[in-house]
Formats: sequence, C-alpha cells, structure tokens
Amino acid sequence: MSKLISNPVSVNELVREDMENVRRVLIESYQQYESYFPPQAWEDYLKRIVSSIDNPNVDKILVAKLDQEVLGTLQLFQSGEKAYAIPELKIEAPIIRLLGVHPRARGRGVGHALLNTVIHDAKALGESSIYLHITDFMHHAIKIYEKLGFKREVSKDFSRGNIVSKCYRLDL
Repeated sequence: MSKLISNPVSVNELVREDMENVRRVLIESYQQYESYFPPQAWEDYLKRIVSSIDNPNVDKILVAKLDQEVLGTLQLFQSGEKAYAIPELKIEAPIIRLLGVHPRARGRGVGHALLNTVIHDAKALGESSIYLHITDFMHHAIKIYEKLGFKREVSKDFSRGNIVSKCYRLDL
C-alpha cells in the first residue's frame, strides 16, 4: 500500500485570477480580531484590508497555494512611507504587511512558507533587515515572528486611534 504524499505549499506572486480568493482569505483570516474593534472601526479596517490588494504602493503580494487553492497571502512594501504613509518612521527597508492564513490552513506551514520566501528574497537583494508591525491582540502571530528571530524595535512603533502598532525587525 502506497502512502499519499501531499503537495507542498507553493508561494508565488499574485496573479489577477487569484485576486478575489486573496481578498476572501484576508477577510477570513483577520475576522478573528473583530472583537478588538468598535463596530465602525472594524468596518473601516475591513475595508482597508479588502482594498489593500489594489494599493499602488505595494511592491509585491505573495500567495501561498496548495493544489491551486489559495491558503495565505502577504504584502511587501519597500519602505515605511510606502507601507503606512508615515515618512517619520524612517524605515528604508522592506516591510511585511497583512500576512493572512486561512483559518483551516493554520498549522500547516503556510505562514512560514510566505515569510521564508520574503526573507530569502530580501537577502538576495542585499537588504540588511526587514520590518513588520503588529498589535498586541495578535498573540499567535507575535510568537511566530519571534521564533523566526524578529526583535522589537520600539522606536518605530506608531498609533492609529487607540491601537498601537508595535514594530519588529529581523536582521538579515
């Protein structure tokens, strides 16, 4: 009797045919945070997430798939100004935003595959570090980032409303 071997997760840049599936994955992966927002703030956040696919400042959107099914996504920006329209952050290095993994795909290496691809690409381009921002209520994601070697960079934190976005940096 032969064992069934599942296909590995593949990571590629976003293609037009996957745009709506990526939007769906983002919505479903971030839905778990709804209770941390007042209703109107959640609606505004959700609109920003949905429209992020069309953001002209995004450098690259990666998509993780298994057997052609979109399971996760990640956005990469070239700087703090492009990522957040906050030039005062003075981050002139790649910034990861909106890493999302569909709830039923969690624990299957999808997030790691996306992050490893971005880290590999940044190293290949000669970047010395890569950044991301995250909020305290994203506990599980923080643990993943710390496990990969991301360290707090308090001087690059910022707030929108009453939500603090904490900065993490990975030296490459």
